[in-house]
Order: sequence, then C-alpha cells, then structure tokens
Amino acid sequence: MAFSNLTSKAILLYDEWIKDADPRLEGWPLMSSPFPTTFIIGTYVYFVTSLGPKLMENKKPFELRQIMTFYNFSVVALSLYMTYEFLMSGWATGYSFRCDIVDYSRSPTALRMVRTCWLYFFSKFIELLDTIFFVLRKKNNQVTFLHVFHHSIMPWTWWFGVKFAAGGLGTFHALLNCIVHVIMYTYYGICSLGPAYHKYLWWKKYMTTIQLVQFIMITIHIGQIYVMDDCPYQYPIFMFIIWLYGSMFLVLFLHFWYHAYTKGQRLPKMAKNGISKDQ
Repeated sequence: MAFSNLTSKAILLYDEWIKDADPRLEGWPLMSSPFPTTFIIGTYVYFVTSLGPKLMENKKPFELRQIMTFYNFSVVALSLYMTYEFLMSGWATGYSFRCDIVDYSRSPTALRMVRTCWLYFFSKFIELLDTIFFVLRKKNNQVTFLHVFHHSIMPWTWWFGVKFAAGGLGTFHALLNCIVHVIMYTYYGICSLGPAYHKYLWWKKYMTTIQLVQFIMITIHIGQIYVMDDCPYQYPIFMFIIWLYGSMFLVLFLHFWYHAYTKGQRLPKMAKNGISKDQ
C-alpha cells in the first residue's frame, strides 16, 4: 500500500513537472519521456561491462579497421555539420557569449537551434559505438569507469536539456565539443588507416592540451552566470550541472597533464585510451 502511494505521488510529480517541457518537441523521436533514453543507456552499460566481455571471452577479437575508419570519419562529418548549425542558429548570428537565454519562439532560427540540439543529443547514442568497438576488439582495459560514465551521462543529461532548454548559453559546451570532436575523430580516423599513415599524426602530443582548453573555456563561460546581475536564464540548474561537469573533467585532465608532462610519466591508459577519445 505504501509503495502504491509512493508510486502514485511520483507519477503525479512527473506529470506536473513534464508540463513545463518545450511543446515544440512534441512527437520527436526519443523525446516523449526519459525512459527510452534510460533503457538504451542501461542496455549499453550492461553490454560493455558484463555481457559483451563474457560473449567475447573465448572468441578472437574482431578486425574492425574498415568499419572504424568509416565510423570515425562519419563522426567528423557529423561534428562539422553540427558545428555549422550551432553557429548559424545562434553562436555566430546574435548570441553575446554572456547571458543568452533560450528562445522558445517558432522563428526559423529558434527552430534551427532546437533541431541542432536534438541532433547533438542523438549523436551521443552514435558515440556509444566507441565502447562497443573496444569490447568487440577485446580492448577491455579501455572500458574504464570514466569512459563509460562519460558516454552514459551525456545522452541522459542532454535529454533534459533538449526537452526543457534547447538553446541559449547552455549550448556553448556542445558547440565546443563538436569542434573538439572534429579534431579528435580525425586523429582516430587516421590511426585506423594503419601504420603507414601514422607519420601524419605528429600532433598527437597536443591532444590533451586541446581537451584542457575545452574544459577551461566551458568552466569559465558557464561560471559567468554566478557573477552576472539579473541573468534571466530559464533553468539555472542546468548551468550548475554543466559547470560541475566541466570542472570535474578539467581537474581530471590537469592531473593527467601533471603526470604526463611535468613528472615525465606516461599517460595512464584511462587518459590515453578512454577519456581522451570521448570528449
């Protein structure tokens, strides 16, 4: 009886909360509720941490070079497209890089931003293939907690971002992430072509720096909301989540930088093979 009452209250709270969702996303794929996204993420976590390694235990690793080459360069193309769309739907056409609120109108520019935000959200499901490739190639040492956490938390938190606040200053980190992905997946695409192409990867040593700059810019940009007077951004809680996420990974990569370059140690596998690819 008590459980039934608790469930009823939870449903009522959810129904009340979802009323504030953006009506422009009515009927869009995966946007009806957070449960499809949660199910996909749960299935992904179970497969890459338990089922997948067990299935591959007595099998030879798959040779996926051609598939991975196609995948990596496809992500590069998609990231380039999303970068352009984020710029044209606000960041290069009117945003101030300070207190940019969400435009809930149905103007062409506002709707373009909504479509771009949804596409960015959907791209996070495509990127789950990173980990699946690790499992199929029996590179289980690369399936770290932070790798899986990053790939899981991004689509889940972005569901709420798209559903309630598709636009404004909360999308700056997505723009930066798309730019970084163009660089990162180009690197991994060239890697997948084979040793003959590795001579073109002289810029590998700058990869950690690129990611550090990304997190510094995200943290500084989103941190402005705490010093700006009367910024009417509609969902401040999202700003705190972005700031927390950016700060956490900034500290993590500073730690990697310290051990790799200051102390002269080799980067931990988690940094070299897991998180560094995912940002």
